[in-house]
Amino acid sequence: MRDHIETSSGLLLRRWTGLDVRPVMSAFADPLMRGQSEEAIDSESAAEQWISGWVERWDRDSAFAFAVVDGDGVVVGNAAVGAVDRRHSIGWVSYWTVAAARGRGVASQACRVLARWAFDDAGLFRLELGHRVNNPASCRVAAAAGFAVEGLQRQKLEYDGVRYDVELHARLAGDVEPSLR
Repeated sequence: MRDHIETSSGLLLRRWTGLDVRPVMSAFADPLMRGQSEEAIDSESAAEQWISGWVERWDRDSAFAFAVVDGDGVVVGNAAVGAVDRRHSIGWVSYWTVAAARGRGVASQACRVLARWAFDDAGLFRLELGHRVNNPASCRVAAAAGFAVEGLQRQKLEYDGVRYDVELHARLAGDVEPSLR
């Protein structure tokens, strides 16, 4: 199974390593990112644990996370397939980008490449992802990466005492590849 993927746009997806502690800390310092992890990523130790958790899950064949790196070698995001269900060949896709990379197509490119890797290398058949309905940017990422809308999960997530609806998207191994934009 490949542990790094080059994209046609010059991005590289590679496994997270212990050398990525500072970029992880920096990414999670962004107020928009703080709720994206179960635990606060506010120290070197927390960043090391976040990375080692992904490494351990990769080694157990239960989840796969890639650092998204630009042409200058700078970490600009994360693309992952988690909650892998081998019996049904399903995985849950998640992604994030650092503030400087947002709006440049980084997440949609990474998600598109990640999906193809998940089908071809990880042997999955169905990928799912969800986003809060008040996050239209994430919806655009999902659509650009070829994930079709499948429905609404009412009040699925809670942040700071507020419940949010989640729009569910999915992509199947046999779906037509999305066009590059």
